[in-house]
Amino acid sequence: MAMPLVVGIDGSEASLEAVDWAADEAVRHGVPLHLLHAAAGDHEAFGVIGAASERARQRAPTVRPASETPHEDAVSALLRKGRNAFALVVGSRGLGDLAGMLLGTVSLAVAARADCPVVVVRGAAEHRDGLFGNIVVGVEEGEGSGTALRFAFREARARNCRLTAVHAWNPSSRTLTPRPASSWYALETHRRPPSQVLDDALRGPADPYHRTRVDPRVIEGPARRALLDAASAADLLVVGAHRRQGHPGLQLGLINHALLHHAPCPVAVVPQI
Repeated sequence: MAMPLVVGIDGSEASLEAVDWAADEAVRHGVPLHLLHAAAGDHEAFGVIGAASERARQRAPTVRPASETPHEDAVSALLRKGRNAFALVVGSRGLGDLAGMLLGTVSLAVAARADCPVVVVRGAAEHRDGLFGNIVVGVEEGEGSGTALRFAFREARARNCRLTAVHAWNPSSRTLTPRPASSWYALETHRRPPSQVLDDALRGPADPYHRTRVDPRVIEGPARRALLDAASAADLLVVGAHRRQGHPGLQLGLINHALLHHAPCPVAVVPQI
């Protein structure tokens, strides 16, 4: 049986928007939809699950969502389910988040620690509903983008849309003496021109998806700005995240933090394998 797409819900409007997005995604990929509401001390869990289930059925009548109300905190429950999930889907903010916060604490913690891809559903309806026909993926220098690229290609094929691959580079940093490389490959990537970095990164992941339209973009400047600009006309922004050496969880970094807080569209954080 296919691994489920798990969406965290708490009754907030942001979590219901995540249910809409997840229902569409479950149909696209033909995977089960699983609703999770961490119900520790919550006597209204039945109503929250019922409302979310009805929302999913209205959005995608062929979907029959399963549900779970574990008596544990939301982060722990989602991380546990994420060990065997197609992906985790969360809203950008929950009921308990303070006014003025750009991203909820649960969403950020899950995105930083999950073993599977995490999609934070954010942005206006035109971005959430796939009206642009475009997915943007960030491509970094080195070996870290392969898993994110495969995820992005799979999404583009499922949606029959364009994939925009963005590699941003800073010319001043390439004139400096590189730090000691951990491998021959890492040293060689520093010497390649930016266009070759992007072409090389796309070559392997693109092989199974030769019919997908790819728009490669090499942009001089900060990656944060390049990706936010590209995401202004995107249905989904995909970024990779490195495993932290010697510590559990992921290394989101400053760029991914900025994207999770400011992107105009849903953001998928894909752990490097």
